[in-house]
Amino acid sequence: MKIYSANNAVLTKLLNRNRKDWANAYDVDLTMLLGEILTWANKLVPSESGSILLDDPALKWGMRKEDRLYFAACFGKGSSTLVNTSISSRSGIAGDTYTSGEPHISRNAVNDKKYYPVIAERMHYRTRSIICAPIVIEGSTIGVIELINRTAAESYSDMDLALLKIFAGYTATLILNALIAQSFEELSRRDNLTGLYNDRHFFRMLEHEIEKAARLKEPLSLIFFDLDHFKQVNDTHGHLAGSTVLKEVGDILREIFHGTRAVSARYGGDEYSVILPGIGRNEAAQYAEHVRSNIVNKTFLKKKVPGINLPLNIRGLITCSIGVASFPEHLKQTKDSRVMADGLIRIADKAMYLAKERGKNRIVVASRSRGNK
Repeated sequence: MKIYSANNAVLTKLLNRNRKDWANAYDVDLTMLLGEILTWANKLVPSESGSILLDDPALKWGMRKEDRLYFAACFGKGSSTLVNTSISSRSGIAGDTYTSGEPHISRNAVNDKKYYPVIAERMHYRTRSIICAPIVIEGSTIGVIELINRTAAESYSDMDLALLKIFAGYTATLILNALIAQSFEELSRRDNLTGLYNDRHFFRMLEHEIEKAARLKEPLSLIFFDLDHFKQVNDTHGHLAGSTVLKEVGDILREIFHGTRAVSARYGGDEYSVILPGIGRNEAAQYAEHVRSNIVNKTFLKKKVPGINLPLNIRGLITCSIGVASFPEHLKQTKDSRVMADGLIRIADKAMYLAKERGKNRIVVASRSRGNK
């Protein structure tokens, strides 16, 4: 039985629940997970075709008048054309099961008022019978599992529906376990103070992205900066005030790079780094200027810090010195992605220190000479 699954980026999006941002599912094979679920469902209740449809959590509580259900995985005739597509949550038996939260059995689908024939007609598929059960996690319906046309029997039985309900619960448990695994993995990638990625994950991502850029012959840039006069805040107002400033800088980066492919990290202390896949030297310098201007114009510590009676409202003191380096302009390609990653860091770091030497609160783009030393 051939299982077709949505691409991993789509699956990650659909399966990320109660998360502030989306991360790549490096350690949970979502394609395999959903494929195994459908395989076992078909073994329990043999059918000509079947699907797992999931809603989009990013849109579920928005201003849309209706949710969409996405074909996350499916098997049977026409399955390859269904994955990555969606239907209205008000359409058909799947939509009714999703909105009502109640399982459904249709022994004569074409005469069922809830039946939605459009997809079957488009694929020239004759639907005889359908069973559908909701997938519920922590009291919230996130999708459905649906089987079509019972094999070795005229139609589905009440026992088949009972088995699918049990299996839908099992499906919810598997998905929840995958989410928990992702959450723990994600926490291990994050800096506890700022919520940005930590230096360990930054290195891993830079190596991955620079190897990808070299393979696809695409540009990649690196922004590297640290804060000017940060020690003065620590010395004058204490480490709680300093920690709050670091967190607020992280908030600035999240806002600037929201919706992009950028990977923002706290490199250590008051140093930060941003990987910009697909971005060349000039555009990277423009992003760097956004960072610089946002930091210098930011009023830090507008809220009271524990131990300090009034908000400090620090403005103009905290600035940053930024170095920018780009591949392949500033770095020659080698077969070793780790060597290239290390080389790009050194070039960006050197540019950052030049920015400090030239008076701080400025950007220095690396020179055009290429090298990995």
